[in-house]
Amino acid sequence: MSHKLINRSPDLKKLRDDGYGVEMRGAYLLVHGVPYVNASKEIKRGTLVSSLTLSSERTARPDTHVIYFMGEYPCNCDGTPISAIQHGSVNQVLDANLGITVNHSFSNKPQNGFNDYYEKVTSYIGVISSQAAAIDGSVTARTFKVIESKDADSVFKYLDTNSSRAEINMISAKLENHKIVIIGLGGTGSYVLDFLAKTPVKEIHLFDQDLFLQHNAFRSPGAASLEQLETQPKKVDYLHGIYSNMRINIIPHAYHLGAKNADELLGMNFVFICIDDGESKKAIVQKLVAAGISFCDVGMGVEIKDGALTGIVRATTVTAAKSDHVANKISFATTADNIYSQNIQIAELNALNAALAMIKWKKVIGFYHDLGKEHDTAYLINSNNIINDDTNS
Repeated sequence: MSHKLINRSPDLKKLRDDGYGVEMRGAYLLVHGVPYVNASKEIKRGTLVSSLTLSSERTARPDTHVIYFMGEYPCNCDGTPISAIQHGSVNQVLDANLGITVNHSFSNKPQNGFNDYYEKVTSYIGVISSQAAAIDGSVTARTFKVIESKDADSVFKYLDTNSSRAEINMISAKLENHKIVIIGLGGTGSYVLDFLAKTPVKEIHLFDQDLFLQHNAFRSPGAASLEQLETQPKKVDYLHGIYSNMRINIIPHAYHLGAKNADELLGMNFVFICIDDGESKKAIVQKLVAAGISFCDVGMGVEIKDGALTGIVRATTVTAAKSDHVANKISFATTADNIYSQNIQIAELNALNAALAMIKWKKVIGFYHDLGKEHDTAYLINSNNIINDDTNS
């Protein structure tokens, strides 16, 4: 991925072709071998680090003028700090998995910002290295040293730069190495997949035996074409095809999951239950509780009142530490009499239901801070209230 990105990005390619020590680590650009002067008036070499803004498989205009540095603070040739670029000096781990720890950040914004990464990098090199060149005119950052690529293993087919720009790679790493299951790819389940596919979880298993038909297109994210609907694909196969454009390790299971095959859930880290079949749900819940596997059961009830729709959107979470609320919060009745089951199109409620479940899953694994420790959340449509219950203090 890194070589492809460099070759398709004129600014990165020019940096490499001009002999700068360019390395890609995840969504960060590192430029090694930058000469500078330290406080003792010695010539040293450090590394500039910049997060990357990408568009498809090439760089876009930098979204920040700030750049990081590995090394001592650069000084003028007389040993005094270069104040023109001073921004912050604190050891900061940008990504422990990629081994990126920086010591300083610099800020030297031109009036209209930087047009590309070649301009950004060479601008800072010019400020820093000019002082080293004043002591020894032979030193240069253009070492033509080949830097070995250290691409991190990734489930994504193109780099995720959101985490690097927000500097939350350490938190995002909590999402990795999880095997997640979605049971039921209807309205809510398909939105769970949409959210989940954008996280670096190791595997996403999809269980649903139904076909993807016209009414499903109005409940699911994205826009299925008429040609796709005419083929009547299985839901899992249709959604696998869509989201496999973005990532690997989406595994479709085009069959029903119930008492006879619930053992397939063993070894998974978290399960999203998005089905109305009460008998199958009961078998699945019993299996998960016995195995100590965390899960979230979602559902909604919609009815007509005074000529308008109202109801409740619910997400109930169960963990190894708390499962005593299952009987009171999770219904094992098959919901065939609620208006939602009549294919009414309320995709925003599906998306909300999925969002509530996703947020709670991320709280369970420590991605989001969790003060309430709630294990049951209900959104009331007509009053716009969210009720949290079954806390685990």
